[in-house]
Amino acid sequence: MAKVKINRPFSLLGESVGVGERKTLALEAAKLYTHSPLNIPIEVVNGVMEGPVLMVCAAIHGDELNGVEVVRQLLSKIDASKLRGTIIAVPIVNVFGFIHKSRYLPDRRDMNRSFPGSERGSLAGRMAHMFFNQVAVHCTHIIDLHTGAIHRTNLPQIRANLDDEATADMAKAFGTPAVINASLRNGSLRSEAANLGIPVITYEAGEALRFDPIAIAAGVQGVDYVMRHLKMIRGKRPKKLPDPIIAGSTSWIRAEVDGIVRAQVSLGEHVEKGQVLAYISSPLGDAELELLAPKGGIVIGQQTMPLVNEGDAVFHLAYFANDNSLVEQQLEHFIDEINDLDEELKTAELNN
Repeated sequence: MAKVKINRPFSLLGESVGVGERKTLALEAAKLYTHSPLNIPIEVVNGVMEGPVLMVCAAIHGDELNGVEVVRQLLSKIDASKLRGTIIAVPIVNVFGFIHKSRYLPDRRDMNRSFPGSERGSLAGRMAHMFFNQVAVHCTHIIDLHTGAIHRTNLPQIRANLDDEATADMAKAFGTPAVINASLRNGSLRSEAANLGIPVITYEAGEALRFDPIAIAAGVQGVDYVMRHLKMIRGKRPKKLPDPIIAGSTSWIRAEVDGIVRAQVSLGEHVEKGQVLAYISSPLGDAELELLAPKGGIVIGQQTMPLVNEGDAVFHLAYFANDNSLVEQQLEHFIDEINDLDEELKTAELNN
């Protein structure tokens, strides 16, 4: 067994964080019209023993709030004296979007389509370049926290490039019952970090501009499990958790007409080919269309707004090689476990 080495001071943004210490840093992202600086808050926790450098970041899309709370709860649990390696916690990457409750930056660009960015590019490109080169490149592993877009909600899931062994191991360790084998998308943090050999997994859960207790509790637990997998903290993932089931493909089911949606299924539900997912009707009810499942799968995302235009994405289905009923059972077990965990966390906070 290899001997664990004492850690070294960790340097980031020109600051040094000592062994067994934690420090709050600020990355100046831009200035407001008033010339007041706008900073990205970063907390670095440097463990006493050598190990991986894990970045946990949220709100690259500024309206995706669940991850912000996941990072807060994570930081409240970490003890630098018992940590191997270093945690870089970034609760709000897109501070512009966060302030304006918007997915995008003021230039209407998506920061997660702008990596690795450019010093002389758009505002999104400049912020992506700054964050990537001053923070992300110093990591050995990354967990990127997301939610569904506005008026869309996602079942807790991991999206990762499973062709990379280290990434696949992180994805499975996180503990969500559904893992999506998602190809890398140009311009995303996940894609550009992978180009440097940094394993990245994306956690998707809940809806924009909303706190979802299950999504948050599952996120905190998942990050904890990944840290155990990386041997940053002691302990192993509980054996009672089933192995995640890999989805080979997914598809969005879109509205064929304009109208009012009456959903007949919900997140995590197993659907059969030809099953009615929703009815789309006119306000007077004189015209109605059935929205059908093209094949059997599990609902991993859906629109929450009951009004649709033709072409709107209404349901996101994942397709598994396994028996869909088995996937559904694992999801039900997972939700029960997370509900119990959420109650435990609430009780612990009240007692403190």
